[in-house]
Amino acid sequence: MTDETVLISALMEQSGVKFGTSGARGLAIDMTDRVCYAYTKAFLNYLAAIDVIKLGDDVAIAGDYRPSSPRIMNAVAMAVADGGYTPINCGFIPTPAVAHYAMARSQASVMVTGSHIPDDRNGIKFYKPSGEVLKQDESQLYSSSVVLPDCFNAECQLDVEMAALPAESALAEQEYIQRYLNFFPAGCLQGRRVGVYQHSSVARDMMVTIFEGLGAEVTALGRSLAFIPVDTEAIRPEDVQLAADWASSGDFDCLISTDGDGDRPLISDAKGHWLRGDVAGILTARYLEATHVVTPVSSNSAVEKCNWFEQVTRTRIGSPFVIAAMDQAVARGAKNVVGYEANGGFLIARDIVRGEKTLTALPTRDAVIVPLTILLLAQQGNSSVAELLETLPERFTYSDRLKAFPTEIAHAKISSLNSGDESADKKAVELLLGDIFGAVSSLNDTDGLRITFANEEVVHLRPSGNAPELRCYNEAASAQRVAEMNRECMKILQEWRQ
Repeated sequence: MTDETVLISALMEQSGVKFGTSGARGLAIDMTDRVCYAYTKAFLNYLAAIDVIKLGDDVAIAGDYRPSSPRIMNAVAMAVADGGYTPINCGFIPTPAVAHYAMARSQASVMVTGSHIPDDRNGIKFYKPSGEVLKQDESQLYSSSVVLPDCFNAECQLDVEMAALPAESALAEQEYIQRYLNFFPAGCLQGRRVGVYQHSSVARDMMVTIFEGLGAEVTALGRSLAFIPVDTEAIRPEDVQLAADWASSGDFDCLISTDGDGDRPLISDAKGHWLRGDVAGILTARYLEATHVVTPVSSNSAVEKCNWFEQVTRTRIGSPFVIAAMDQAVARGAKNVVGYEANGGFLIARDIVRGEKTLTALPTRDAVIVPLTILLLAQQGNSSVAELLETLPERFTYSDRLKAFPTEIAHAKISSLNSGDESADKKAVELLLGDIFGAVSSLNDTDGLRITFANEEVVHLRPSGNAPELRCYNEAASAQRVAEMNRECMKILQEWRQ
């Protein structure tokens, strides 16, 4: 048998494992060792070609708690070692933790995770020494080719005993924890009572350590041995009920959690009502005294209406677009640049300095920073989380998704409402939705189709970039109305799939 040269674009088509807005994702059974090895090899070859890594350099590897993650981490480690680099096993820790560790050392890193999606799927997030792989990097990966060793010719699976993955190092985990303990004042959360919904998040124990380390009284809740796909943009009814049940005891100022890989946060008020991520992002930016905020087009418009920030920039959905816009703002001389997504993941473009303490830049989604800063903002104003929300303009968002919605059908349906003829498109939208929402004021196709009606209500339709799902985002002037809007939209979209 001989080595095989494989074109990455062809392998993506053959395997169905493609790049979306957060790296490569696909069904776990399609993410064979051959595919994962090839993608990692292509990534390392690209970094070597642009001269940001050299032979012998360390490459940090971590993963989430999905059943398929250890096997994929092993395939990644084999590609790292075969490429002439040194794999560092950071274990099962959050995506921002391994990114923080690697960027501090100008090293590449790889996170094996499917984030919030079910565990029959998985993914790989690639990080350059400077941070996330962006869209211009992805295009180079598509067109590249790699040489696979002959053991992959028969689509073999590697030895699942972690033959290529070295022993775990706890350093990345420790440094991530210290990032918060060193920046925030000792005992700053004294008197706060926090429930940590642990489920299957890789951040579950670290959150307890960090919040207790800052003085909070912490109770661990809902730990799970099985993987639970917590989606902070489309919160499961089970998680809504769990939060209500835990909060009914009256023992907590808030509940907190994250998605599977710890880069998307959840925080509730004392009654167990989960905050929307795009509202949580506004409050975090406020506490950090941001001057320039970057957020996707789908986020709550309260960020502009509150008038707390010098400038707000809107982007397509996905951290690569938020990061690119943050980089542009920094290049223009903006001072305190942050970003957040509708899922709540928070990004910091430049170091934040408070007295003699520095919170280093972390230009990738982070979850832990969000509940920390919201509790501290409430503490500053001697208020509760619920009272903080009352300081914002009354704009409410809600979203849901249709699973198993073929991406091609979703794009075709949305294209039928977005031909480029504004007058015709408004009429088409009004024919579909006008009986419920009235006349169309404007259409925005920055990402999917965002429809603003004359009454300032919003319907935003967008195919997922990571899975065969169709998402619907809504915005209105009351929580009751926006939930009602979303229910009506989901009924209509159900008919689209038939």
